[in-house]
Amino acid sequence: MTSHFPDYLDISRNELAKGTSITFSVLKDMSDIAEHMAKTMLQVIESAKEKGKPATLIVPVGPVDQYPILADMLNQQQYSIKDVMLINMDEYLTDEDQWVDLTHPLSFRGYMNRKFYDLLNPELAPLPENRICPNPDDTGAIQKIIDQRGGVDACFGGIGINGHIAFNEPPEANQAVSADDFAQLPTRNLDLTRETRTINSVTVGGEISIIPWRAVTIGMKEILSAAELHFYCNRIWQSSVVRRVLHGPVTSACPASLLRTHPAASLTVAEYVADPPDIRLR
Repeated sequence: MTSHFPDYLDISRNELAKGTSITFSVLKDMSDIAEHMAKTMLQVIESAKEKGKPATLIVPVGPVDQYPILADMLNQQQYSIKDVMLINMDEYLTDEDQWVDLTHPLSFRGYMNRKFYDLLNPELAPLPENRICPNPDDTGAIQKIIDQRGGVDACFGGIGINGHIAFNEPPEANQAVSADDFAQLPTRNLDLTRETRTINSVTVGGEISIIPWRAVTIGMKEILSAAELHFYCNRIWQSSVVRRVLHGPVTSACPASLLRTHPAASLTVAEYVADPPDIRLR
């Protein structure tokens, strides 16, 4: 690799799992990732039930394909999750710091309804009060809910192009935030970075102007307090990001690198993500 490129970009697929505390695994493609994620969600739910309590999960919209699969599993098994609490990681906000409307095509809450809750047999679905999204008018409510539930059994998610998890954006270049301080950031409203808005526009048609500038996000504090962390990468551009997360410095400049500070974190990627990035003009 060219000398001014980061050394971690040279790490081969076979070397990715070495020297990291994160449990790392490789699956074939996006559909395998979705199925694995759905099955792992159900396993966490079942494990909590065996311990005598309903599960509490922090869940993403991104990846997304696991939800119809999970709904089908639950319907086929007639498995009720009415007492399971699903806390969505984040949601886009209007310029007035209010949730975008449920009918907005990019609403995460709307997606959860269409692709998960509405697909479940009604008697199996989580109770309405167990379908949580961070409230931009009461960001402290999330920690109170988590405390009332006795903690989070597992947090699931993906990783952004700048290393963010949920919408925990890395500090700007002129902001100095230590990894320890970043790990304590709570649920909050914030500006999205240009990088996030750009890559998110690619997945929804390529029009950057439709991506909101503001969002509410679960904090790093709540994410890292979960008993288990299960993260997934299914986009080809995540090949470089995964290497930075696993083998770059643990830093607020790459929020997902803080997964390495957790005692029970896993990262599952598609084969094309595990392969080294092909850096060249095309």
